[in-house]
Amino acid sequence: MRGNPAKRGLKTGLLLACVFGAGLSLSACSDLDNMFADGSEDVAAADVAAPAGPGTPLPPPTAEAPPSAAGGGALVATINPVTIDPGSDTGTQVNKTIQALRGQVSGLESKLGGNAQRLADLRNNGAASATAYQESKARITARLQIGTTKGNPELVSEWNSAQTSLDALSANINQLTALGTDVTNDSSTAHFVLNQIGATFNVSGAVDEDHRQLQLLEDETNQTIVLVDRLLKEVSDNVQRQTAYAANERSNLAILSNSIKSGELYGGAPGLSAAAAVSNLQFAGVGTPLVVVRFDRPNVDYQQILYAALNQALQSRPNASFQVVAVAPTRGNAASVQIAQTTARRHAQEVMRSMTDMGVPASRLNVASSTDPGAAASEVRVFLR
Repeated sequence: MRGNPAKRGLKTGLLLACVFGAGLSLSACSDLDNMFADGSEDVAAADVAAPAGPGTPLPPPTAEAPPSAAGGGALVATINPVTIDPGSDTGTQVNKTIQALRGQVSGLESKLGGNAQRLADLRNNGAASATAYQESKARITARLQIGTTKGNPELVSEWNSAQTSLDALSANINQLTALGTDVTNDSSTAHFVLNQIGATFNVSGAVDEDHRQLQLLEDETNQTIVLVDRLLKEVSDNVQRQTAYAANERSNLAILSNSIKSGELYGGAPGLSAAAAVSNLQFAGVGTPLVVVRFDRPNVDYQQILYAALNQALQSRPNASFQVVAVAPTRGNAASVQIAQTTARRHAQEVMRSMTDMGVPASRLNVASSTDPGAAASEVRVFLR
């Protein structure tokens, strides 16, 4: 005899939230919110309806109040495992099977609470690492914004601290991945136990009390599966969010490194255009070079505009490649032309090094040489391929 207990819905979500302490003036702080915030609602076993059945209903689990977030610490996630009814021993062989299945479900409940706490701890650690990284990044950016010396050792030290924080975040992602593997195994076990419970209904030699206990255990297992699968989704979302964040900041950190070397902030002047730049550099129109750098005097400052042009191009075409062409004038005798060509190639190599420092992979760059009778000085033209 098998009853058909009503399956009530669950309130979605897990109480998993992170609160950050100090606010940063850096605009990249929004990345922290995007990385750790999620739109899930709260869920607890107290919200799960007690399973229906002919016997005494289970007492509702008591919800634990989350710890206070005083002092800026992130809230510790709480999840209330389902209370497993111990049941009585009927002395049948079927009841022995029920007791074994009940033991497996109880073990899953114990691991469920532990894994939820692991996730909360890892999220707190990730938030702390990201906050420390952003603070170091903010100090570097602010110093570069007001101007500083090339290769300032103080900024180099800050950059090393930022890299250490980012490395800690990467290690945190590895631990989250390991947690996801554990929760996946628990989910598989829970589904297996549920199938075993269904098969036990068809075993002969059971009394009515055995089937009542099976119905109760089936409901408890279904509730456990919902909570385990919800936790698995939380872990997976955190891994994806933090992985994307870390990858993006690795690129930003590489750009900051080159900014420290030059003593100025790349991309630090929003709205910078060719009209506001020095006359040696211009943006080209459609069908012409993306950027033209004219080396008509020593120490040409082209990095800011080059960075802006590359950033705009890669936003529209993330997989774009670039052709760097060294253009030499043809004025003068053959010796003068030869010298001009050598100078242009050297300038092209310099521009390519700047591009790789800005984060463009070397595999996407190609260099070529050309001459132009109309050129008054050595030029480097960057084409989008």
